[in-house]
Amino acid sequence: MTEQPGFDIELHAADKPIACLILGHGAGAGKEHEFMQYMAKALVTKGISTVLFNFPYMQTIKATGKRRPPDKADKLMSHFTTVIETCSKDNKALHNLPVFIGGKSMGGRMATMVYEAVSNVKGAIALGYPFHPPGKPEKTRTEHLQTASKPLLIIQGERDTFGTKSEVESYKKNGVLSSMIECAYLDDGDHSFKPRKASGKTQEEHIAKAATLTASFIEVHLNN
Repeated sequence: MTEQPGFDIELHAADKPIACLILGHGAGAGKEHEFMQYMAKALVTKGISTVLFNFPYMQTIKATGKRRPPDKADKLMSHFTTVIETCSKDNKALHNLPVFIGGKSMGGRMATMVYEAVSNVKGAIALGYPFHPPGKPEKTRTEHLQTASKPLLIIQGERDTFGTKSEVESYKKNGVLSSMIECAYLDDGDHSFKPRKASGKTQEEHIAKAATLTASFIEVHLNN
């Protein structure tokens, strides 16, 4: 990746990639977080070259060691869009590959808010979409999802406090989610896809399943 001022990007390149997926991180941890790293490694095995990046506020946290809240949505969206443009044009490994974008929680939400406006992005994947703040189901973040016109896959833990399976199914039933949105659920998973021990599942298994679901979604929509 050609480094430019204001960027903190890493490429996980697949051997024979069929597409590129650019992933944004969640609000509380950057691209170095094990969830992001595990997901990137799992996607690479599926033939998806994966780009991870840090939003500007996370770069500041890394540089200063002091925690700070995320930037406002317009700044996050602007940075995400610039990362997409940079990856699409400047990286030889990704040049001419079909581009998809996504992210974990906040990063996934930002992806859903920019993907329709960027012409070469074919679709988006949200890994644990933050439908509402925990304990505040009335404060939904769904308005733009009602009119989504490009393919979007939402992968959600069944007991995610930002939007449980029953809540998301209710959104679908009541027309809150566009028909372009597919939803998949991970058994007993929380917001980071972690299940309880009694479920017999593991977070690693769920991340691997999420990568499989993501790769299948990408394959379906490669030529849109």
